[in-house]
Amino acid sequence: MNKDTIILFDLDGTLIDSTDAILASFNNSFKELEFDFQGTDEDIKGLIGYPLDVMYVNLGVADEKKWDFVDAYKRRYKLISKEQTYLLENAIEAVEYASSFARVSVVTTKTRMYTIPLLENLNIAHHFEIVTGRENVENPKPHPEPINITLEQMSYNKNEHDVWMIGDTKLDLIAANDANVNSVAVLCGYGKEDELSLYTKFIKNNALEAVKFIKEQKN
Repeated sequence: MNKDTIILFDLDGTLIDSTDAILASFNNSFKELEFDFQGTDEDIKGLIGYPLDVMYVNLGVADEKKWDFVDAYKRRYKLISKEQTYLLENAIEAVEYASSFARVSVVTTKTRMYTIPLLENLNIAHHFEIVTGRENVENPKPHPEPINITLEQMSYNKNEHDVWMIGDTKLDLIAANDANVNSVAVLCGYGKEDELSLYTKFIKNNALEAVKFIKEQKN
């Protein structure tokens, strides 16, 4: 079947919930490096989607020390991520349904070297053509580079392919807008509807609803 639709999925908050692993890794790094974090778990969650170095600086870590914290985070995350990461409700159905009529890939700010084992552990890796992670780009979302690089690897032709980005934060939507592709926001993650509505006309409860909506546009 000639699949002329391309669907790009964000990961955290769109298909998976790794909140517990993320929070545990941040708090462990604060303890390990003796940083007196004055914020809350909600402050951390509000920054999920940004690169780790950006998150740490926004949480009060000095710029010159941010990479020490990133390294501490990654050491802990590597140990616990598989056990503390889960598929969101209807996520597997969303990916399977998307794969039935579209070509699908992942565009995430999570590091690819940790993303691939997670996707394999969750038994959905085989559905994706490309997985673009933080180390594959110079400029992460909200820059359009991750989307553009992914599409280039998928031999994207603007005259042949209809492209949709599905994500849960404004970072996904801004990247999609700047890459001149369609977007659908989902409410199952970290973004708030009032903010998401500033960047897309299409907002659904979860990835499965988003995929069904995209399919309807083809009919």
